[in-house]
Amino acid sequence: MTDPQHPEEGDVRPGCLYVVATPIGNLGDFPPRAQRVLAGVTRIAAEDTRNTGVLLSHFGIHTPLLALHEHNEERQAVAVVDALQRGDSIALVSDAGTPLISDPGFDLVRAARAAGCEVIAVPGACAAIAALSISGLPSDSFVFAGFLPARAGARRERIERLARESRSVIVYEASHRIAECAADLAQLLPERRVLLAREISKRFEQSVLTLARELPDWIAADPNRTRGEFVLVIEGAPQATDAATFDAQSLLRVLLGELPAARAAKVAAALTGRPKRELYDLALRLAPGRDESNG
Repeated sequence: MTDPQHPEEGDVRPGCLYVVATPIGNLGDFPPRAQRVLAGVTRIAAEDTRNTGVLLSHFGIHTPLLALHEHNEERQAVAVVDALQRGDSIALVSDAGTPLISDPGFDLVRAARAAGCEVIAVPGACAAIAALSISGLPSDSFVFAGFLPARAGARRERIERLARESRSVIVYEASHRIAECAADLAQLLPERRVLLAREISKRFEQSVLTLARELPDWIAADPNRTRGEFVLVIEGAPQATDAATFDAQSLLRVLLGELPAARAAKVAAALTGRPKRELYDLALRLAPGRDESNG
């Protein structure tokens, strides 16, 4: 029997917001239920109506579209919630993958929840989960950090913060920044394993699991390796154990007897796996005024 709270696949109820995942590449990854929901709702709120229009046309879906993106979402959320309360059914989609995952939709879902509207997930593709599933890195617990900052200094600072995580870390990166990002990872986390996946489910899909220090050379070996959409899965920080844990403070005290602060922090970072910036700050606290000029 059909559970009245969970109708048959494809059923569309009035007043419901459906959060629908779309393919990230291969159109064969578009589930039948998602197609039926998009064909059955009153309207579809799309990040880019042109991109979504191409997808819908391929599957013979003619549902009206409305634009909902980062520049108009707050305003459109009010109109969509009003439509839901009048009994319309609305589907939310992004250009590719699952909405809200580094894509618009949060303001709308929050507003719908606040108004008491029902929100239903129609799950499907997600690049972050797809990359994690093929990484060979621990997947029982992980952190999704979205896109790294575009500016070099902010990106390095974010990587150093994420380096403290013991869980696997998933990030997205743009093609025009992937080489710089790889260079930062190689310098800041040289011995961590990193899974780079590009163009997941597309024709030129490629992935590699390597040490961060080897990643820049792998990318540079083929100009095609800087093309496409990228997901990086970064190995978490080593778990501390009583038998094999360096006391960073004690280690720095010894190193500072022989090295300037910056060099001591670099060596301590290599031995402990802790971020170099964090250890440099600790070194300066342990030996105030001790910097490169003292070496």
